Amino acid sequence: MLRMEGVSKSYHHRTSPVTALRDANIEMNRGDYVSIVGPSGSGKSTLLLMLGGMLSPTGGRVYVDGRSLYDMTPNERAAFRKKNVGFVFQTFNLVPYLTAVENVQVPLFLAGTDEATQRDHASSLLGRVGLGDRLDHKPSELSVGQQQRVALARVLANDPGIILADEPTGNLDPETGRQVIEFFDELNKEGRTIVIVTHDPRAAERAKTTLRLVNGTVLNGKAESGRAEHA
Repeated sequence: MLRMEGVSKSYHHRTSPVTALRDANIEMNRGDYVSIVGPSGSGKSTLLLMLGGMLSPTGGRVYVDGRSLYDMTPNERAAFRKKNVGFVFQTFNLVPYLTAVENVQVPLFLAGTDEATQRDHASSLLGRVGLGDRLDHKPSELSVGQQQRVALARVLANDPGIILADEPTGNLDPETGRQVIEFFDELNKEGRTIVIVTHDPRAAERAKTTLRLVNGTVLNGKAESGRAEHA
């Protein structure tokens, strides 16, 4: 379902060439829950962005459901991403002057959903993440953990089958981080494919499989161990 074949990414930093990813061969099936771990600067975020159609490789191909992402036109790729892929970032990327419910409405607005349906669906999603009483609060009026939950609700607005998360617990206290991890567990049980870049061992161990990167090299492109069951 998600596949990389011989994917590399290089760029220049000032006058020095930098290789962020080297000849990556990866395969993930629908419904997988995968953690990507490794030292800082090992290429984890680069890999995630390329899986999501946001960063073109220097070489090789990235496939989603058999379609080569970077053989699509930019507009085709953007439309595919909007319908199929949800991103969760450490920095949340909420619009500061919009309320919680308005932030969740943004992807629905871009999809052309009518305003009443936008509000109803966004309110329902915020209720699901425990923020039904914070609909009209702006990001500055919410805790860091609440802002992350708004971001999670927004990711679900267009019901993506694939969720890509880059250090989603990085800015959170341990208890809020645990709640976010449990939410990813729940989304995976619904059949969504979850790929999470993390330094957090609590988050990594919840995944069914693990990929390890070192200096841009994927050390294993298939499953590594299994997830222990958590109550």
